Amino acid sequence: MSSPAGANLFTGFTRLCKGLAVVLVSGYIAVQIFPSILTYVALIPARTIPFGWNLLTAGYIEQTVHGVLSSTIGLLFIGKLLEPIWGSREFMKFIFIVNFLTSLCVFITTISLYYVTMQENYLYTPLSGFSGVLSGLLVGVKQIIPDQELSPLKIKAKWLPSLMLLLAILVSLFTLEPATYLPILIFGTYTGWIYLRYFQRKQETGFKGDPSDEFSFSTFFPEFLRPVIDPIASIFHRMLCGRSDASNEARGGYTPGNTTLPGSDPIEATRRRERGARALEERLAAERLIGGTGGGKSKTDEPERDASENV
Repeated sequence: MSSPAGANLFTGFTRLCKGLAVVLVSGYIAVQIFPSILTYVALIPARTIPFGWNLLTAGYIEQTVHGVLSSTIGLLFIGKLLEPIWGSREFMKFIFIVNFLTSLCVFITTISLYYVTMQENYLYTPLSGFSGVLSGLLVGVKQIIPDQELSPLKIKAKWLPSLMLLLAILVSLFTLEPATYLPILIFGTYTGWIYLRYFQRKQETGFKGDPSDEFSFSTFFPEFLRPVIDPIASIFHRMLCGRSDASNEARGGYTPGNTTLPGSDPIEATRRRERGARALEERLAAERLIGGTGGGKSKTDEPERDASENV
């Protein structure tokens, strides 16, 4: 028999994540019953025009059992952490943006590979799955609780996106299937970081992005590679927000020479991570206390709710 504390691990999932999980499971079942609909909802580059909606639908269509299981479980558990901190609206906005940009980048990449290699399999292989959004959500975990150690894995949360990509790359060297979703994972991770780093607006301050050094692009790589990565990343930083830097300087904001992002506050970024870590600690403490008293609703729900509202 499982203990109440163990049972609490599988409770507290948000309503939004439950709804998205139903969409993922329903999409998988529909494809198994009616395989022909995959032509219209998966990303098939040769048919994206005129079926442009597959740039949106492909992310919610899983083609394999392990794909729908991993996506559903990952969404429920990661959403349980991030949605109370970001808010339901921002959480859904993040999923929509990362899903669309990931599909768009994969589409452009496959078309480019076709023109380089002239292999038609790049045009007609159906690509789909929620793994791109999941990889982007892992970047959100890296941002909120970078130094939190995950007990079963004994690794810090900040390394989750990098380890996931490394494992996918290693597996793709020996099997063909991961090669179909490896671009989705890579672009999901990158677009998720781009959005959080430069564009996510904080309602409490109105600032955009996360300018902290702990969330720079080079932190996805081991320390010995960072001196090489940082100069390259700085080029893309100037391309993305050099004009905004100049306008902020004119308004008395940050200068282009600083490492901060346009309209951002490094102190606020640090505070946000502290609030995220504190909210997680209060959530875990509340769940342990609920488990010790036999489960069910009690006054321990109040710290969890307060932590979400304070964030």
